[in-house]
Amino acid sequence: MLHILLDGEAEELEMAKNNDLEQRALQYIMRMGADGILQSDLWRKLGASSREGSRIALKLESRGLIRREKELCDGRWTYRLFPKRLPASIDSIADCPCLMCPDSPRCDPASVISPQTCEKLTQWLISISRDEPTLLGDN
Repeated sequence: MLHILLDGEAEELEMAKNNDLEQRALQYIMRMGADGILQSDLWRKLGASSREGSRIALKLESRGLIRREKELCDGRWTYRLFPKRLPASIDSIADCPCLMCPDSPRCDPASVISPQTCEKLTQWLISISRDEPTLLGDN
């Protein structure tokens, strides 16, 4: 059966393809973590043209999902793409004092024992903000 796409249908199909490519690009950038990935390497991995890739990178950057840093690679200027937020992992909270706190069952923002007044939690948050700012999304 032959199906003819109307102008609106063709545009919707193109938008769906671009959204899928954007999602795949963002997922790949996030998997690369704090090391980032060169824009040209990402497009090769996704099978996209450099034109498509540049547009997607600009769109992801304008939406606040990634950041781009100019980088000289093999004598040519390109961009390294970094995720603005890294996916959460259990390692990021493995040493949180709340996990083994004996007061945990009574801890509540409205009670005397509270996350807002917990010195151990405050010190832990300060230490991770100094040691690993990317865990808090400050990249």
